[in-house]
Amino acid sequence: MASLYDRFILPRLLKAGCSSPPMMKQRAKVVPLAAGRVLELGIGLGLNLGFYDPTKVTSVTGVDPAAELRALAEAAPRDPRLKVKVEDGTAEALPFEDASFDCVVCTFTLCSVHTPAAALGEARRVLKPGGRFLYCEHGLAPDPDIARWQRRVEPVWKHIAGGCHLTRPVTAAIEAAGFRVTRHDSMYVPRTPRIAGWNEWGEAEPG
Repeated sequence: MASLYDRFILPRLLKAGCSSPPMMKQRAKVVPLAAGRVLELGIGLGLNLGFYDPTKVTSVTGVDPAAELRALAEAAPRDPRLKVKVEDGTAEALPFEDASFDCVVCTFTLCSVHTPAAALGEARRVLKPGGRFLYCEHGLAPDPDIARWQRRVEPVWKHIAGGCHLTRPVTAAIEAAGFRVTRHDSMYVPRTPRIAGWNEWGEAEPG
């Protein structure tokens, strides 16, 4: 059973951090590229739903283990033509058949899953041959000084931010899971603390 903190405080903290204008601008760089039958890992607050193009997307299925966040995703604004289904589930054990999605979208989710390698393995499993994995994630900074601060802060950060990690590699983890990265960009997100602001985004396909 979720604690009072998880039910009432954490969703507000996540909304404040994840829906800031700089973060929404990052989402807008990858989500509109989705097409066909789409799976969104960790749909959370539903912040991506407004960025999907209903003329290209057949449907969006979102999974999240938190009931409080799924309810917010259900109510999130989106184009009325967009077909959306929000399901209970974890990224590490997706309740879907092999090769059942054209596209998997993963934004600011790998930082908080229990086992990133398992989540990425599941994403690869459910993608159709030739499918696309679109990602936008924060993670381990390339600058040693900032990375040191990330490691110092992470134990407390995880406790207050719903299990969010600061020091997980992004693109390297995607490649290690068997994806071939076809496009990759990175930068520190403006107006965001650098310990949480290193962002990597791009596109990959099953190797």
